[in-house]
Amino acid sequence: MPNEVDLYDGHYGHLDADPLVAVRRETYDEDLGQASWITLAEAREFLRALELAPGLSALEVACGSGGVLCRMALETGASCVGVDINPEGIEAATRRAHTLGLASRVSFQLADAGRSLPFPDESFDAVFCNDSINHLPGRLEVLRDWFRVLRSGGRVLFTDPIVVTGQLTNEEIRARSAIGFFLFTPLGCNERLLAESGFLVRDVRDLTEAVASVSRRWRDARGRRRDALVRLEGEQGFDGLQRFLDAVHTLAAERRLSRFVYLASKP
Repeated sequence: MPNEVDLYDGHYGHLDADPLVAVRRETYDEDLGQASWITLAEAREFLRALELAPGLSALEVACGSGGVLCRMALETGASCVGVDINPEGIEAATRRAHTLGLASRVSFQLADAGRSLPFPDESFDAVFCNDSINHLPGRLEVLRDWFRVLRSGGRVLFTDPIVVTGQLTNEEIRARSAIGFFLFTPLGCNERLLAESGFLVRDVRDLTEAVASVSRRWRDARGRRRDALVRLEGEQGFDGLQRFLDAVHTLAAERRLSRFVYLASKP
């Protein structure tokens, strides 16, 4: 069944279009090509938690257009690899790495992260996944594969923006998952699955306010550019994404769907 709202193909396909650049600049503290809830300030917190440094290697699962991973490489000196299922996202990420002069230690591969990752055991010192684990089926198998590709002592950090912390109607669930496959996860489930996968859970923090804030700014910035975006996306596409952002904001602001960050390590 096709997605009701085409977020990712439209986003990556028109990444450098003036209206979308203007929306990102107004939504985030810095334009990294985001189509999620992460800001640069938050990304820097995550990088500190992953303890990356020159000589170490990191994998980003569902890297999108590569903005966060390139920033990771620039600020930590680590060698970085990103994987994503969207070909246009990988093409945009590869262009970004070349433009920034990072091609010698940043690379991107097309891969379905819902399946076994195309890397040998113990390939990385860190695994990072921002606002995307909810798109991957088989959470336990995914975490076990991340455990496999991590070296001993390595760290994993992921955010899950679809943790159920209140009551939801069927229409709210439909609106919130209009952009594709979503896995809605009960509170406490991620900690249990991390432990079952062999990880030591180090930290869990509530970041729901970021979703409420970013989704509001994103929706409002798009609304101020309606005519330009309708020409780019079509009226149905524009209105569908606005409804999606409305649902995201409402459920986060009312704390019925929450976003948590999880930090764990491999013994």
